[in-house]
Amino acid sequence: MTIYGEQILSKVIDTGDVNALTRFGITRKDFPTVGERHAYDFVRSYADANGGRVPSYVTLTAECSDITYIPGVTDEFTYLAKGLKESAARRMVLEKINGYVDEETGRKYESEFSSKFDELSPENFGNYLRELADSITMRTSVRDQMATDVKLDFEKFLTEYRARKSGESFRIWLSAFPYINTQIGGYFSSNMYTWYARSGRGKSVIVMVEALEAAIQGATVLVWALEMSKYEWLARAYSYLSAKSGVFNANFDGVDYEAGFDNKALLMGKLSEDFEAKLVEWLHGLNEAVAGRIILRATDDEDFRDKSIRQLEADILETSADVIVVDPIYYMDYEANTSKTAGGDAAATSKKLRLLSGRTKTTLHVITQADENPSEKGDDGVREMKPPKRAEIKKTKAVLEDAANTFGIDTLAHEGRGVIELGKGRNGGEDARVEIVYLPNFGIVREIQASEDAGKFASGF
Repeated sequence: MTIYGEQILSKVIDTGDVNALTRFGITRKDFPTVGERHAYDFVRSYADANGGRVPSYVTLTAECSDITYIPGVTDEFTYLAKGLKESAARRMVLEKINGYVDEETGRKYESEFSSKFDELSPENFGNYLRELADSITMRTSVRDQMATDVKLDFEKFLTEYRARKSGESFRIWLSAFPYINTQIGGYFSSNMYTWYARSGRGKSVIVMVEALEAAIQGATVLVWALEMSKYEWLARAYSYLSAKSGVFNANFDGVDYEAGFDNKALLMGKLSEDFEAKLVEWLHGLNEAVAGRIILRATDDEDFRDKSIRQLEADILETSADVIVVDPIYYMDYEANTSKTAGGDAAATSKKLRLLSGRTKTTLHVITQADENPSEKGDDGVREMKPPKRAEIKKTKAVLEDAANTFGIDTLAHEGRGVIELGKGRNGGEDARVEIVYLPNFGIVREIQASEDAGKFASGF
């Protein structure tokens, strides 16, 4: 039988370091016996009542006769805490498999493992096992990394600086819209970016463009298209990428553009024979045109049932993704609402997404929706272009606080124009406005270039 618990308590008494229990995340549940848990409670309560001081070993053994005081423990707290937690994790698993009797209350608990196996579908039982594995990982986690001393630990900063300089630990993926790069420097790894617009205003198209641009730069991009079919997303992507390649020249309202394959014709399978042959030829060369990879999971994929953060992380690790798109966040499987507040499930999901981007060092683009605005139309009945403000984010306002930058979008597709307005800007750019050409049916989504586009938008903005 291991004696990690008695060693830890004895070392706390010898060193007077009751805060070690907090630093290393040691809780009463980690101790295997009633006697050790009672001793843990006594040491804690004694310290609370006596200004953080610990009891003497004489007082401890007098109050807690069911444990053995071990003088002169020289092992480090890190080693002892890890041993205690590993034993606790094993005990937890065995209790869930075999059931157990709570020694403090005398209550008997049946096998949770058996009951879950009988009650749950195979898929949900698999989720239960993953949650159990997560619990084991959390139970054995030991906090042994001290916080950074700003004055003394500058070598850590220099190491990270050099790693970023060489591109080893940090990447910046440039936007398709040059003015965004000017304002915020591009999209940084370990950051989350939130995009929002009212329904049908092009938020999925514009974020898709940013994802494809990252892939052109060499990124591995993972797209979770949660409201769009695989074919629909690919048609839009191929239309944009073919426009980038300049497959066709097209003239709209007197302005010449490099255009791509007609998106509607792709969706309906109605390209002319000549264009169809050109499509096949162009697709065979796509691998050379895009330096990175684009991994798509779409709503009509038969095996795409689990839309949780846990599954997203698994996909990131499996694909070694650099850039992630979640479109939209409110179609994910939300985290549990442990706060019991309105919108708490969405807030918990947003927070975990933000932490996921940091932990995996990825750039995360999240899409959500904005409230409808009944005052968009003027007195003449014509809708004006008004990108939504931050306060108009719908469903998941937590994505505002968790994002490095937020982007409000509005477009007038029939006029071929749109605007992206930067809302929150942790690294600058707040209230900056990007005017764009928006002709997505032909893959044309780009920032307005004054000299080229003046003929079309002389009075548009």
